[in-house]
Amino acid sequence: MPGSPRPAPSWALLLRLLALLRPPGLGEACSCAPAHPQQHICHSALVIRAKISSEKVVPASADPADTEKMLRYEIKQIKMFKGFEKVKDVQYIYTPFDSSLCGVKLEANSQKQYLLTGQVLSDGKVFIHLCNYIEPWEDLSLVQRESLNHHYHLNCACQITTCYTVPCTISAPNECLWTDWLLEQKLYGYQAQHYVCMKHVDGTCSWYRGHLLLRKEFVDIIQP
Repeated sequence: MPGSPRPAPSWALLLRLLALLRPPGLGEACSCAPAHPQQHICHSALVIRAKISSEKVVPASADPADTEKMLRYEIKQIKMFKGFEKVKDVQYIYTPFDSSLCGVKLEANSQKQYLLTGQVLSDGKVFIHLCNYIEPWEDLSLVQRESLNHHYHLNCACQITTCYTVPCTISAPNECLWTDWLLEQKLYGYQAQHYVCMKHVDGTCSWYRGHLLLRKEFVDIIQP
């Protein structure tokens, strides 16, 4: 039914899905579709700030025939931005041990803090992989940190489209064009770090940095 909550995924389903992300012939590769930080926050079941206390290799399931391994990180949760209705306090997070299945390597026993996004599985475990948005907290801009509380969540009705070549135009009024790759040849450039795709009362969306409109070069890029 429309509006019904989606069932939480299981270990086995997520591992099968991650296996499909492997490009044919590249057994040691992990491939992810690009996504703006706002999209990551909107599509993730859980968003937290945390430190990594320790790591341990564990079986992926209780089935003796299952040879898959997972990496379990014990964490110290500092703040939760999303996921309150699913979990109260996260003690462990899990990721594939195999790097070709998009397993995440984090620094344990250090002072480094991370922004972690991920899924909550049907058994309550938190699962992360390289296709999630996972960044050292110190690398986030002030706009990104502030937007975690409100702006990203409140504007999930907006659509963000990645521009790779020109011309690049919007196809819907609630769409924002993400031009970091086009202008800077990297995904998380100035636009990802400092702008939010915000919805107006008339249903349209546009880029904003606080009260400032999008920089002129971001607007010009949509013209043929």
